[in-house]
Amino acid sequence: MLPKKLLVTGGAGFIGSNFVRFWLEQHEDCSIAVLDKLTYAGSVENLEGAEKDPRCTFVQGDVCDRDVVDALMAEADAVVHFAAETHVDRSILAAGDFIQTDVFGTFVLLESAREHRVDGFVHVSTDEVYGELLEGWAKETAPLMPRNPYSASKAGGDRMAYAFFATYGVPTIITRGANTYGPYQYPEKLVPFFVTRAVRDEPLPLYGDGRQVREWLHVSDHCGAIEVLLERGEPGQVYNVAASNERRNIEMARIILDELGKSESLLRFVKDRPGHDRRYALDCSKLHSLGWRPKADFDAEIRATIRWYAKHRDWCECALARSKAYFEEQYADRA
Repeated sequence: MLPKKLLVTGGAGFIGSNFVRFWLEQHEDCSIAVLDKLTYAGSVENLEGAEKDPRCTFVQGDVCDRDVVDALMAEADAVVHFAAETHVDRSILAAGDFIQTDVFGTFVLLESAREHRVDGFVHVSTDEVYGELLEGWAKETAPLMPRNPYSASKAGGDRMAYAFFATYGVPTIITRGANTYGPYQYPEKLVPFFVTRAVRDEPLPLYGDGRQVREWLHVSDHCGAIEVLLERGEPGQVYNVAASNERRNIEMARIILDELGKSESLLRFVKDRPGHDRRYALDCSKLHSLGWRPKADFDAEIRATIRWYAKHRDWCECALARSKAYFEEQYADRA
């Protein structure tokens, strides 16, 4: 049975805000409490269409703050935990921030969930915990081999969630999702970042040879998978979430340039980042056995997403301004 009262952490971020809207649209007899610290990547603007819904309550706060977490957890039937530091480049510069939020913050939530005996806890992890996979597809039983501070911090939170199931019986479910795309993603990630630069006729910096492979999952399909797992996922289990849309980074850049009518002369190959994984790929047969299948058509939806960012230039510029110093430092020599 689906929960009536959800606590959604990181609900003002990319996937979180899309999930809040998705859930409110799909479930009339529900309520959602959104907890978000509103760091550079989170904004109440991302909750457009949900922020005025009487069923949705927003609380600005940190998942590491036990008092704030306890007050919200006491009213929740279940938790969907999106809150995390997520960008690999930033993790290389400030790994401690990732450990604090992604590991300790997850621990705080799990401790509170244990005390308040919630009925469900979905921990949103990532395919990056497996490390690079040069061939084949990773099953949920594959070893975790994270190769950068971000993926290592997510692996720590991932395993903490499982440990609270195994040790204390907290009904945790862990998802490991592929690269997710769609509206409201902070423009440090590939699609919105490249769109924002392309519309300004700025170079698109591709790490190394640009042939790193990622799987791409539309945010609506990611939200739908979490809904299925809240309804009939098995506690203590891990579920991969992907849509079998493998593309090289350079292919994604070319799709963006094509949709915007820009020249490929904007492509720039720059020095690769340390610990850059070559390929991720997921076996999703376990999730398929529960009846979930991706619905989004990649070719149509990636272009719709590109147009969304091009149309919402003010939103992108506002978001980028929250990290002006970071972008100047990170990309000044990559033009």
